[in-house]
Amino acid sequence: MLEITFDSVEAIGFAAAILTTVAFIPQVVQVIKTSSVEGLSLLTYIIFVIGVFLWFLYGLKIGSLSMIIANAITVILALIIIYNIIKKKFNL
Repeated sequence: MLEITFDSVEAIGFAAAILTTVAFIPQVVQVIKTSSVEGLSLLTYIIFVIGVFLWFLYGLKIGSLSMIIANAITVILALIIIYNIIKKKFNL
């Protein structure tokens, strides 16, 4: 069973998680608003999503709520970018 702890170290984790996740939102908003993915690398985003998903799994394993939440949200945001890159690249 997942045991989640919250202490001062996890509070630092939440601060970092909020900042790094929120920093990604403007890119997603720009892609959605402009439908432009010019200059964005599909391979980079695929590797990024795999890495972030692994951090999510690691967060589950160690019971870090900040890692779980931030990485789950970031995977979703990055998948939106990937979807738009694929849609544009293959004219879907």
